[in-house]
Amino acid sequence: MKKIFSNTTQILKRTLLIVLFTVSVGTISAQNDPVKLGFIPLTDCSPIVMAKELGLFKKYGVEVVVTKEASWANVRDKILTGELDGAHCLYSMPFSVYTGVGGKAGSEMKIAMMLNVNGQAITLSNDFCGKVGFKQMNKVAPVVAAKLKAEKEVTFAMTFPGGTHDLWLRNWMAIAGVNQKTSKIITIPPPQMVANMKVGNMDGYCVGEPWGGVAVKQRIGFTQVASQDIWKDHPEKALVVNKTFSEKRRKDLVKVMKAVMEACIWLDNPVNRKKAAAIIGKIPYVNAPADVIENRLMGKYDLGCKLGTQVYAKDYMLFHKGGMVNYPRKSHAIWAMAQFVRFGYLKAAPNYKAIADKLILQDLYEEVAKSMKIKVPNDDMKPFSLTMDKTVFDPANPAAYLKVVKK
Repeated sequence: MKKIFSNTTQILKRTLLIVLFTVSVGTISAQNDPVKLGFIPLTDCSPIVMAKELGLFKKYGVEVVVTKEASWANVRDKILTGELDGAHCLYSMPFSVYTGVGGKAGSEMKIAMMLNVNGQAITLSNDFCGKVGFKQMNKVAPVVAAKLKAEKEVTFAMTFPGGTHDLWLRNWMAIAGVNQKTSKIITIPPPQMVANMKVGNMDGYCVGEPWGGVAVKQRIGFTQVASQDIWKDHPEKALVVNKTFSEKRRKDLVKVMKAVMEACIWLDNPVNRKKAAAIIGKIPYVNAPADVIENRLMGKYDLGCKLGTQVYAKDYMLFHKGGMVNYPRKSHAIWAMAQFVRFGYLKAAPNYKAIADKLILQDLYEEVAKSMKIKVPNDDMKPFSLTMDKTVFDPANPAAYLKVVKK
C-alpha cells in the first residue's frame, strides 16, 4: 500500500513539473514572440510602416511584424482575438465597438497613442462637377435633392460605422443640410472606394488619403472638402492595441510606442516626406501612385473638376507637431461618443468619462512622452469647436451640446 502511495506521489510530482515547465516555456515564448501590428492601406499608416522601414523597432529592441489588412472590421476582429497585438486604427473605433455601434458591446480595444491629424477628404463623383465647388457647402443640399428626386436614391460611403470617416461624412452632411434619413450610407473598405465610385456604386465618399487624390488622378471624382476644413487638426488615426497585450507585454508596448513616436517626428520633417511617399506607395503597403501620396502629404491638393489646386500650408496631415498630435485626449473620445447619440447610433448617452478612462492608456502615453522629453499637452477636457461648425463642445457637458445640434 505504501509503495502504491509512493508511486502515485511520484507520478503527481512529475505531472506537476511538466505542467509548470510547459506554462513557463509558453510564457517565455509569448514574451519573445514578435509583436504583430496591422495597417490599412492609407497614407496615415506611415508611422507604423516607416518605424519598420527605418529600423526603429529594432533600435528600441523589439521585433515587429507589420501586416496589410483588408478592412477596419478585419482589424477590429484581429485585435479583439489577439491575432494582432495592435494596429493603425480609426481613433473612434474603440468607442464605437465598446458601445455596440461597430461591434459587440463591452469589447475592449485600448488606445496607446495618436498617429496623425487631418488628411481625409469628402470626394464627390463627377456627376456633381460644375454644380458644387470646393467648400461650397450651401450648394450641396440642392444638388443632392435634385438627384434624389430624379433617381430616387443618393448614396454616400464611409469605412466603418462610428469610425472617423463616418463622423466626418455625417458632420459634412449636417453642415451642408443634407437629410441623412433620405440618403443611403454604405460601408466600403478604403482601398475599394475608387473602384466602387468608378462603377457608380456611390455618389460620394469619405476616406483617408491617398484615395481622395487617386479619384482625382483617375478623373472619376473631385475633392469637395478636406477633413481639416471641417475641423482643423482633428484627431484621426491611433495606435490601438489588444487589452491582454497592453497588460502582459507592457514593456514591449512601450518600445513600440517609442519607435512609432520617433517615426512620427521623422515624418513631420518635410524633407522626409518624398522618401516616405515612395516607400508607402509600394505594393506591400498602400499600392498607390507615389506622386499622389507625396502631393497630399505636402499639402498640395489637385482638387479635380477644374477647381484648381488648394495648398494647405499649416493644416495638412501632421504626425507629431511637438507632441500635440500624439497625446490621446479623453475629450476627443467623448466628442466621438456624443456623435453616436447625435446621429442615432445610440438611443441614450453612454457613460462618456468612464469609457474614455477605460479605453485610453493616457498614463502610459505620458510615461513614454516624458521618457523621450516630449511635451505633454495640457488642453484635455477643455471646450473646443470645429472649424466649420462653430458650436462649442464642452466635454464636461455633452448633453448641452446635443441639445443645440439636434435642434
